[in-house]
Parts: sequence; structure tokens; C-alpha cells
Amino acid sequence: MASQDKSTPTVTLITGAASGLGWELTRLFFRRGDAVILADLNAALLAEREAELADPDRVAIAAGNLTDAAFQAELVALAEQRFGRLDCLVNNAGITHRSPVRETQLDVFNKVMAVDWQAPVALTSGCLPMLEQSGGLIINVGSMASWMPVPGRAAYCAAKSALAQFFEVLRLEMEPRGVRVLNVYPSFLDTPIETAALGADGKPAAHKRSMVGKMRGADWMAERVLKAIDTGQPWIFGDRISWFGSVLWRVWPEQYLRSVRKRFASEIAR
Repeated sequence: MASQDKSTPTVTLITGAASGLGWELTRLFFRRGDAVILADLNAALLAEREAELADPDRVAIAAGNLTDAAFQAELVALAEQRFGRLDCLVNNAGITHRSPVRETQLDVFNKVMAVDWQAPVALTSGCLPMLEQSGGLIINVGSMASWMPVPGRAAYCAAKSALAQFFEVLRLEMEPRGVRVLNVYPSFLDTPIETAALGADGKPAAHKRSMVGKMRGADWMAERVLKAIDTGQPWIFGDRISWFGSVLWRVWPEQYLRSVRKRFASEIAR
């Protein structure tokens, strides 16, 4: 991010900021001196987080649905009117599902795409003028699922793939204008996105998730994100097993599919 007067804090907007990775990132940004704008659907939890941070000069909250164009505009206006700038946008909010395509209602697919793909694209578009002015940074929390197929997550894989490609193009377009992009590809994190996963009917999924590799804490990934910002990294990938899986899918897809059929047998057989 571009240098600025030290008396003026860097301003960071985080979506899905009240819990999970969003909250861990919020705490780290705040601890290093940023002014933070917390956006989340959960108004009650947002209020608790605001009280916990206890700094009205550096904290603003906004509760609403990120798929709502009016709420997106409200977030842009909040940054402009409250702080007069925006230096970093963290597109973190997301949802997933655990359900096979043949059983899943189309509304579930549409909701996942709206939250995980359309909302961050629209919000980023609204924030670009401020980010260009500040020489800012866009951080997108994607998933290793954007790089390889995972049974029972068709819409999630599709949305995260679209997110990755959109922001890789945006990276090329905005680099000459001084705006950086950091794409984050976690594997399996212990966050509410999985405990709140949708089932085939749009209600919470009743079965536990299948996974590969080690379950990591959100704090572990948040620390890696802050380090990547400081070192100028363009990407952060998940653990070694997930990274290997993404490479295997590209160089030896038949073997990858054999492994997935075994590890995700319960998802395929549903």
C-alpha cells in the first residue's frame, strides 16, 4: 500500500468480519494500528466485536446482506464519509454447501454464487476509485476448491474458481495503477463457514464434512495473510497436502480423481 501521513491510520474494510477468519484478520489489522470497518450479516455479534475493540475513532461497523446493492453502496459511503479513504479491502465473507448436484435446489446454487462471487465483485468495483487513490490492496479469501473438484461442493468450487479468475485479471489491469491483489487459497479451516454450510434444501447441512489434510485454525491463516502483505506476496496457498492435490489435478488428473473417490466416498454415495 502507498505511504501516507503517519498521523492518518490505514483504513481496512473486512467483510464477514464478526467471526472466523474475518474476525482474526480484524484483530490483527486493528492491533497494528489500522482503522477497521467491520461488515457482517450478524448485527448482534458485530455490536459485541465493536465493544471488544473499544475504539470509536478507529472502528466502524455495518450489518447487512452483501448481496444487496444498497448495502454495498452503504459500505463504500461509510469508508468515504467516516474516514475519507480506503487502503485495503478484504473480501472474506462466504458460504458453502454440502450436497450433490442431483439433489440440490437451484436456489442453493444461486445463493452460493451470489455471496461468494457476485458480491465481492460488486463491492470491489465500488471501492476501486478509493483504492486507486490510496495505492491500496485487495485481499480475496478464496479456497483450494477453486483449483480442484470437490464432491458435494459444485457451486462452491464454481464460485471460488470465478473469484480467482476475475481477480487475477483485475491484478493485471490494476498493477499499473498502483493497486495490489492478494489471493488467499486456504484448505480446511476451523471457521463458521463449514458449520453453517447449506444442505440440498437450503437448510443447514445435516452431515459432517469430508476433508483432506490437517484442520487449521483461522488465527494461523490470518498471521500468514499479514506476513504476505508485508512481504508483497501475490498468493497464499493452503497446507502442503492441499497444494499437492491441486498440482496432481493438473499433471495427473486420473490419479487425483482416484484419490478423491476414496476420500470423499461418503459425499459421492449420498
